[in-house]
Amino acid sequence: MSQVTMDVSKSSLKAFNLTDVDAGPELRVAAAMKLFELGRLSSGAAAELAEISKTEFLARLGDYQVPAFSLTEDELKSDLANA
Repeated sequence: MSQVTMDVSKSSLKAFNLTDVDAGPELRVAAAMKLFELGRLSSGAAAELAEISKTEFLARLGDYQVPAFSLTEDELKSDLANA
């Protein structure tokens, strides 16, 4: 496992309403959510990055306004036609 270190200013922590202790886990989850949203990580890999279960990761998608599925318009039309 690799470790990544990140400096976060006190003013940023205050703006995020985070303590030093809460910042690491919260930023890990936020990064995982964004990478999942961009299609760079699967839900399982994102959950692993966030250090939470896949079930919890999927349950928290709505907290970050990340859709669980991202279909293109053509994929959606195809699914509707096949329904």
